[in-house]
Amino acid sequence: MAQMTRALAAWGSPDFKTVLKQEIEALGAAQLPLQQGLSTSSYALDTQLSAMIIEVIEAADCLRVKAGIFYTGIIAGCSCADDPTPVDENAEYCVAQLVIDKTTAETTVTLLAD
Repeated sequence: MAQMTRALAAWGSPDFKTVLKQEIEALGAAQLPLQQGLSTSSYALDTQLSAMIIEVIEAADCLRVKAGIFYTGIIAGCSCADDPTPVDENAEYCVAQLVIDKTTAETTVTLLAD
């Protein structure tokens, strides 16, 4: 499970969105639903990951964050020596919800249909 300790510590400050954006981008493909959010590629990359904070809602026990994730993906071939498939990167975008526990900073990430 992801931890958003720096973002939680910055909650209520002018730097919150900047810190949150940095922490989301640091999660990478291992903890973000990039593979599930693909629309034109078959394999998600996290080399050019960028997050956009869409909405933050405070609840009694958590922060609910809606974030747009811009990233790249490729159409993977068979990796044979004579494979003619070019390895071009495609722009991808998905929307994720992050729920940050206000006590532990533990964060769950889910892909949204939006």
